[in-house]
Amino acid sequence: MTMRQNVNGVNIESAAEDKSVPGRRYHHGNLREELIATALDMLEAQAEGTVSLRELARRVGVSPNAAYRHFPDKEALLAALAAEGFKRLAALQAGAGKGEGDPRAAFRAAGLAYVRFARQNPALFRLMFGRFHDTDSARRDEALAAASALAVEGLRRGVARAAGLAEDDTAAIRVHALRAWSLVHGLSLLVLDGQVAAEGEALERLIQAVLTPESLLAVP
Repeated sequence: MTMRQNVNGVNIESAAEDKSVPGRRYHHGNLREELIATALDMLEAQAEGTVSLRELARRVGVSPNAAYRHFPDKEALLAALAAEGFKRLAALQAGAGKGEGDPRAAFRAAGLAYVRFARQNPALFRLMFGRFHDTDSARRDEALAAASALAVEGLRRGVARAAGLAEDDTAAIRVHALRAWSLVHGLSLLVLDGQVAAEGEALERLIQAVLTPESLLAVP
């Protein structure tokens, strides 16, 4: 399955009328968050990475139109899922490097966390980087733009500390950041696509061997 096929397989349905349904739960203020959390579970559980809004509403326990009010169309729901993915990725990477005293080791830990996130959330990872690749923030959901910017800023700060660069040395930071991102992102996709001939502990050792401080911070 290609990345585009996986992402475009998401199907959103809506109801024309909002009718109360006996036995459904009432939600107070957290329906959007519950819809996102449930949709993320559904995204990873389905073989084709599909999410039906009608089925999502049923699982959460609300009418389809109640969910539709939070997500007016397919793009709105997908953008919300991608935004949540970027926030989780940024938090995972930030947490991974906190226990390391050496900035280079912290940067490597963040890179390993990136690949780990991709392996644990393959459908979400493909959605984040497959459908929403346009860097023009004016054409994207505001929350998604902010969440993806947070992840990028974390990468830039990590690069600056690990490579000993000044914060205002934007040209050097950009080169180092792109080099490191290319390595971890490319490795993530190779693993997800089954292009790496290793599994389990052997795969983990291989990832560890590939993502070294030297490889992530190689001088161009």
